[in-house]
Amino acid sequence: MREAPEMDYEVVFATLEKVCQDNISVFCGPSRLPHGTAVERLVTCVKQIQEHGRALEPVVTSFTAVYHHYDFDAQTPGNGYRTLVKVLEACLLHIIHKARYIASSYSNPFFRVDHNTSEMEAYCSALCQLRALLHLAQQLINDNDCGQLYSLQDKDLSRSFVQEYSSMHKACFYGRCLGFQYSPSIRPFLQTVVISMVSYGETYGKQQSGLGTAALSLLTSGKYVIDPELRGAEFERITQNLDMQFWKSFWNLTESGLLTGFNRIASKQVQVNFTMTVPPVTLRLPLASDPRLSVTVSPPIAHWGPGPVHMRLISYELREGQDSEELLVLSRAKPPPISTHLPWVQKQPRSPWLLIHFHGGGFVAQTSKSHENYLRSWSKELNVPVLSVDYSLSPEAPFPRALEECFYAYCWALNNCHLLGSTAERVCLAGDSAGGNLCITVSMKAISTGIRIPDGIMAAYPATLLTTDASPSRLLTLIDPLLPLGVLTKCINAYAGIDYQTVQPAMGSSTLSTLSRDTAMLLSDLTQGASNWIQSFLDPRRTSGRSLSRSSSQRQTETHMSNQASVPNSGAQLCYPQGFEPLRSESLAMVNPTSCPVIKNPFVSPLLAPNSMLKGLPPVHIVASALDALLDDSVMFAKKLRDMGQPVSLTVAKDLPHGFLSLYQLSKETDVAAEVCVARIREVFEQENPPCCA
Repeated sequence: MREAPEMDYEVVFATLEKVCQDNISVFCGPSRLPHGTAVERLVTCVKQIQEHGRALEPVVTSFTAVYHHYDFDAQTPGNGYRTLVKVLEACLLHIIHKARYIASSYSNPFFRVDHNTSEMEAYCSALCQLRALLHLAQQLINDNDCGQLYSLQDKDLSRSFVQEYSSMHKACFYGRCLGFQYSPSIRPFLQTVVISMVSYGETYGKQQSGLGTAALSLLTSGKYVIDPELRGAEFERITQNLDMQFWKSFWNLTESGLLTGFNRIASKQVQVNFTMTVPPVTLRLPLASDPRLSVTVSPPIAHWGPGPVHMRLISYELREGQDSEELLVLSRAKPPPISTHLPWVQKQPRSPWLLIHFHGGGFVAQTSKSHENYLRSWSKELNVPVLSVDYSLSPEAPFPRALEECFYAYCWALNNCHLLGSTAERVCLAGDSAGGNLCITVSMKAISTGIRIPDGIMAAYPATLLTTDASPSRLLTLIDPLLPLGVLTKCINAYAGIDYQTVQPAMGSSTLSTLSRDTAMLLSDLTQGASNWIQSFLDPRRTSGRSLSRSSSQRQTETHMSNQASVPNSGAQLCYPQGFEPLRSESLAMVNPTSCPVIKNPFVSPLLAPNSMLKGLPPVHIVASALDALLDDSVMFAKKLRDMGQPVSLTVAKDLPHGFLSLYQLSKETDVAAEVCVARIREVFEQENPPCCA
């Protein structure tokens, strides 16, 4: 993807200094304006911004001199150090824009001094925290070898970063400053997500149904729209303290019929789209080295013994085999929704290609249903059947259950491709986030088993290192509304099976059946929600003490010293320049560093796999995002494969968050990034010498 010209940071800092001085001159000059304490707050804030800018300029200069050493290659600029500087740039440009507006509009009778002061204070707080992150990144760059983005050997340093995250103030990034680093077209979406999340968190656990809780939270969300400080404080509380079940419940709202119905209207119409259940029977597949010999593949057995695997088949056109009785008997819908009865539907021959998809969701949430939007589009654009695997989710089904089910689904698809409308001459694995991890590890398992490997992999923003080891991009978890560190560690620990008991899924139960029951309770929940919504505005005790007291940088500075005393210290000490400290949160985040040996298993963290286990992987095409906390996972894994001589490509999308495939059709930028994913899959299908034939 085309790289924008690099910003002249010397000009940015000079401009920042000028606009700050202009504001100070306006409000401290001989004609002092009668705005009272708001003006005093504004002047204090501008002076703090000015001080941060002067301190940050040499830091940014030091990064720009070396961060190219950490790129995948000269044609693919992208790593966590670059991203931190880019995020800082976005913050500075917002401040410059707002400061210019204030200096030019202060005499306007409609100028809202309190509002604009609060805006500047919020960005001042954000700038202070970004300054802290850049100092932490400096320690990383000093302690790591050149070109290395992770502190894989320095566990004390990584532990100290987690402890620092636990105490640092984060609310400013989720209030007025929410999403400033992203493309403007997706900021309204992020605001909707955050407001929905804090509203859902307020009503979570109040004996309502899942969809009913969403309905109630919809009616209580008004206060979070009009009070960004309250929104930020509540989001920080939720991401720091609520349990894994809350996140599963919230993310699974994307599975509801209400939301997926809208997606289906907006997405491509397909002839075949149904779920099926494949029974747990032993499979036999030919050895890749000698097809005259075969190997046995057992069904998934981890934690509760053999069990079926659920899948979804999507095909833009009806193809030979897809309406066969042998396949339809596996359908979970009676009758299967296939358009065979329509006279204008003509059955097409089997495709030579097959796309097997593993969805994302942190190993803990979602199914193929919430990823249908782009899968339907892929099926049409590539003219290929898509088989998406609904693997069992953590914490009820931790590693290795999901991997076993995905590998079994891959093997079943190879044996039964004729039922899926394909001859499987070329097979590509595709997945995002956790699904990208599974694409890689399924291929590793195919190598170790000795069967045919896929012809290629397209992994979007994959998780290749499921640890809390420090890296510059993972510092973004402090400000990322979609992937905060507290949530990331909960997902990792759930997949690793830490502090959770496995639960065998009940026969016939699913997320969708639960949501159907929820719909029946929706009307009563709406009534109760309306009452609570009105009460939330009438009763000041419900919101007092939680909003504005947390919003200003001055309040954060006052509480900093008391919070510092409660921050545990061990191992490496993180040092800031004399006279500077980041703002501290009023309560510590509950973050459990990943320490279970399971996370170092190569089939969990493929970045840690020895070269011998990665040798023989098919071409791997990674599509990452520059603003993703997992960016360094992609860069380091791509470098590792390249250094081994393995075929690999890396593309870094700009100005987009983790999970951009789920935002398909939301903006031009997400559509462009999704098109890159399609292009990489097409490369796998159209390559001249697929690995399986080599």
